[in-house]
Amino acid sequence: MAISVHRGRLGKYIPALQTIVDYLCINTIFALLVWIHYDINFFNQLRLMWVLFNASFAPTAVYYYYIHSMRSIRVERLVSAAVKGVVGFAVVYSSLTVFIGIKDMPSEFFFWLYALILVFMPAFWFFQYYVISRYRKHGGNSRRVVIIGTGETARRIHKNLTGNSSYGYNVLGFVGGEGPDDKLPAPYLGTNTELDKIVKDNNIDTIYLTAHGDEKSVIQGAMQVADENICKFYYVPSLSHFVKRNFYLAPINGSMPALGLHPNPLQNSVNQFLKRTFDIVFSGTALLFLVPLVFVPVAIAVKVSSPGPVFFKQKRTGYRGRDFYCYKFRTMKVNADSDSRQATKNDDRKTRVGDFLRRSSIDELPQFWNVLKGNMSIVGPRPHMLAHTETYRHLIGLYMVRHLIKPGITGWAQINGFRGTTDELWKMEKRVDNDVWYIEHWSFFLDLKIIVKTVINAIKGEENAY
Repeated sequence: MAISVHRGRLGKYIPALQTIVDYLCINTIFALLVWIHYDINFFNQLRLMWVLFNASFAPTAVYYYYIHSMRSIRVERLVSAAVKGVVGFAVVYSSLTVFIGIKDMPSEFFFWLYALILVFMPAFWFFQYYVISRYRKHGGNSRRVVIIGTGETARRIHKNLTGNSSYGYNVLGFVGGEGPDDKLPAPYLGTNTELDKIVKDNNIDTIYLTAHGDEKSVIQGAMQVADENICKFYYVPSLSHFVKRNFYLAPINGSMPALGLHPNPLQNSVNQFLKRTFDIVFSGTALLFLVPLVFVPVAIAVKVSSPGPVFFKQKRTGYRGRDFYCYKFRTMKVNADSDSRQATKNDDRKTRVGDFLRRSSIDELPQFWNVLKGNMSIVGPRPHMLAHTETYRHLIGLYMVRHLIKPGITGWAQINGFRGTTDELWKMEKRVDNDVWYIEHWSFFLDLKIIVKTVINAIKGEENAY
């Protein structure tokens, strides 16, 4: 779920206004807690505490302003931003008190202060976005836009700008391109030579240009019109007809613009450290409790159910296409086609114990050892057997992109219903689409969301788990 963030004619002022409201909100919480915790010793140092408290908020305010300035934001990113802000807030405050040499500060007071901010700040943001979004949907505070061009890229721009009315864009129509077209989603306003008149007559705020890079006169003319009418100007390269993947800006030596393919937050060393640390702590703790409580009885049940080893290990495709052994509890009778044939709902190879282990996902628990070893993560694209990798890499264009990060025990595709057998090509395509989306939108709180939903699904039982 994504929340729209606010543009429009006065949109540039809204992030600053929201940040000011954030400041007033946390000071209100501060005042209420002062009233609740009031005593004379506390009051004597209250003024200094309040000064330090507000000084500590300054860097957090910069970060909150950045969050409010974004056009749209996913719910987990919103919660993540609130947590980062509060943690940074607390660290700065603690550092200031140590630097100044203040002792005997009421730790209970500040524990409740930051806890309440952490709870109420995201809730307050949701309320802000809801109010402004409703205002936008009724036509208030909108930015007036024209799009130069009529091709596929221009139509995609229109779809992105108008896909949610709360974004605050009023696209009046198209200019130039190949002329009027009955299939255009908005009116055709005129030719490129009429752009200046169109902008003046319609009080245009923003121009989006989709001309090809070799159309020098069109580009220069549109830029001149934008400058003379004090309009925002955006040039969108016409890549849509042959490229439909996500890009990110990767300037060469900080000056020459270049577009990189598939943004990957886990290329950032801090994010890598955070994810790996979480994997080690989570998998280590899980194994500590699971081995005596689950692994031992399951191992006995597997051994009794049919002849063969307790654990099943299989070569699968991992990070950057490297093979590794993936571990599971054995759920089938020993068979010769386990490395090429997927399990099906009524698979005659499954044992009765194995069927239960699969439906409850208990068979996957040994993969915590894979996580601890470092060839898997708690969350990521599910690793596939080598035969499937070889088959699907030739059938699905984005298939190998899912190996840009470590495979996981659970993943975004799995909680969205794309787990189990892939007996039809579209099922694997949907799984790959979900995996690539996860890679491009990773965040720590997205991982937490996937883990929580995986546990809930395992408790409820999943239709495709067999």
